[in-house]
Amino acid sequence: MTPTTSSPTTPRPPRRRTVLAGIGAVPLAAGATPVTTAAPRPDPAAGPAPTTLLQGAELVLTMDPALGAGDLGTLERADVLMRDGRIAGVGRRLPAPAGARVVDVSGMLVLPGFVDLHNHLWQSSIRGGCHTQDLYGWLADCNRATLPKIGPQDMYRFVRLAALDALQAGVTTVVDWVHPIPFDTSEQYIRALDHTGLRFVYAMAHNTADLDLVPRVKKELLDPLPLASAQVAVHAGMDRLDPLRRSREVARDLGLMINSHVLEHRGDRAQEPIRSLRAADAFGPDLLMNHAIHLTDDEIAQTAEADVRVAHCPLSNMRLGSGIIRLPELGRRGVRTGLGHDGGTNDTSDMFGVMKAAVGLQRALHQSVETHPTIPAVLRMATLGGAECLHMADQVGSLTPGKRADVLVLDPGTLNFAPRFDRLGQIVLNGQPGNVSHVYVDGRARKVRGKLVDVDTAEVVREAERAAARVRAGA
Repeated sequence: MTPTTSSPTTPRPPRRRTVLAGIGAVPLAAGATPVTTAAPRPDPAAGPAPTTLLQGAELVLTMDPALGAGDLGTLERADVLMRDGRIAGVGRRLPAPAGARVVDVSGMLVLPGFVDLHNHLWQSSIRGGCHTQDLYGWLADCNRATLPKIGPQDMYRFVRLAALDALQAGVTTVVDWVHPIPFDTSEQYIRALDHTGLRFVYAMAHNTADLDLVPRVKKELLDPLPLASAQVAVHAGMDRLDPLRRSREVARDLGLMINSHVLEHRGDRAQEPIRSLRAADAFGPDLLMNHAIHLTDDEIAQTAEADVRVAHCPLSNMRLGSGIIRLPELGRRGVRTGLGHDGGTNDTSDMFGVMKAAVGLQRALHQSVETHPTIPAVLRMATLGGAECLHMADQVGSLTPGKRADVLVLDPGTLNFAPRFDRLGQIVLNGQPGNVSHVYVDGRARKVRGKLVDVDTAEVVREAERAAARVRAGA
């Protein structure tokens, strides 16, 4: 079923994804087209987002218990009003303001946009690669072997491809852990993110000699963009304690979170990452730990006590044979946890698959259908839970009036989803990116009736294929 609208919508374990500074500045190959202009992008000067009323949804998941039944705030036969980029109202039979775009979503499901808590979008360039390797082999043969070959213009193409893939699959906020790259490559990386209309957090990794790039990138490239924010990406380990302390100082000066891969592989234990983060005074609520698979009982207790946040990437962990996170123990301790795709080792964007894997792994491991996360818990992890991990729960993650209008409309009238039985279970267990009918970011339509707005997807794919050919040729 398709919504209608009353008006048109327009050896030594290698470190996680470590690379050397100065890479990526490879000149374009002959015949490559520079990226100087791009497809339409959000333009703050274009005025406020249009007023839009999503009318008559079969089910609305507000993720706000004060706005509906149960922990997920469910409402049946309800409307959602977006005005000036914010949620203006949620309820039944809301009046349409004068001039509002009224979108008939009868029979559809409405919920907050997904928060992808951990990604490396440039790794669309190596999708499906090194599938016989574990983490360390994949890092050596795919990750580090590819990134030095990607110039700024082709970086734009790979990032835009992956960002649009995430957007069309229902991700409205993405945290991108970005390797040390030159300033001109950062320009193109951020340009690609900005052009998609995604809300994004740019987590900057760096080498000690280039630490000054962090405030420069933030000030010159991120601060002017209303949908962008920053983090400082680091490598944890006792042998890197001094750089870690310096990064913590920079993050504190700029008021930014620290973002680190931690204990993804059992071999990472030798680096004592938790000890290093504590010694650097980085182990607290402003730390986002990615993976955190191999935490001990004591480290889980420390994580909870310090209010450290965790990004869980089950599909990537499965693909690399890295292990299964101790999610029930983290849940019992109240550790704030969200979900992430993790770039090239997730291979595509599918938060429905991530949710299903997060539930299924724990059920299989513990041989119990009652273990954490339950279906409601994993839906919360994919939305408000991710926002809480980023200190952004006052902005996104639920359909609470006053928050930014990041909204999904799902079409259940498809072969993979129908017929109606248990809508919460069906979202997680049956949902696919193809069920995402509409996506709104900051109140602006980015996907309508199953199509990205103002995006020539065939051309995006062609440009990425040409970039991949240049990378394979070593250009």
